[in-house]
Amino acid sequence: MKKDDILNVFNFRHACKEFNPDKKINDEDFNFIMETARLSPSSFGIEPWEFLIVQNPQIREKLKAYTWGGQKQFPTCSHLVVCLVKKSCFMRYDSDYVKYFMRDIQKNNDEMIKLRSAFLKKFQESDFALLDNDRTLFDWSCKQTYIALGNMMTSAAMIGIDSCPIEGFQKKEVEEVLAQACNVDLEKYGISYMVTFGYRINPQKTKTRQEAKDILHWV
Repeated sequence: MKKDDILNVFNFRHACKEFNPDKKINDEDFNFIMETARLSPSSFGIEPWEFLIVQNPQIREKLKAYTWGGQKQFPTCSHLVVCLVKKSCFMRYDSDYVKYFMRDIQKNNDEMIKLRSAFLKKFQESDFALLDNDRTLFDWSCKQTYIALGNMMTSAAMIGIDSCPIEGFQKKEVEEVLAQACNVDLEKYGISYMVTFGYRINPQKTKTRQEAKDILHWV
């Protein structure tokens, strides 16, 4: 792919506020989008995310009641993805999840697990002071999930699929719906964002961004 082709993808992508409800994403294309999320990088590679794909219209309607930023998107999108973030019980350096991940997923030997665990402990305790409270650690995990969000939206745009990232919601109420309707354990998971995918029904507005000279500073 040429540089101009890549820039055309970024110009094509926008926060689509309303989709064509009659045009659905096929399984192959949607699985491709989600594979780019799965392959996304994360701090220390320990993947603080899980993705909930909400296709049930009744659940979407319940979420819509507390999502002011998704009033047109939820009823019309082809696919709705909720990004769940693992809480401190998973993400602390000394958790069973981290130990399992380093051993069984990353295939580290005992010596490497000990070394990487020490680095993660220092990082969480002092470098970034993430263990002061659970919210600090949760916010650190949330930041990483946005890498997957960017990759999903870009990969979708590369194959002509539109998307809209959504933060406009009442977090507490949305999480309660997820707990009641989707059996999400709120002791272990919280919500980071939602994102909708589909095909635009209205023309895209002209994209506006600051000039490069206003945001790039060489030192």
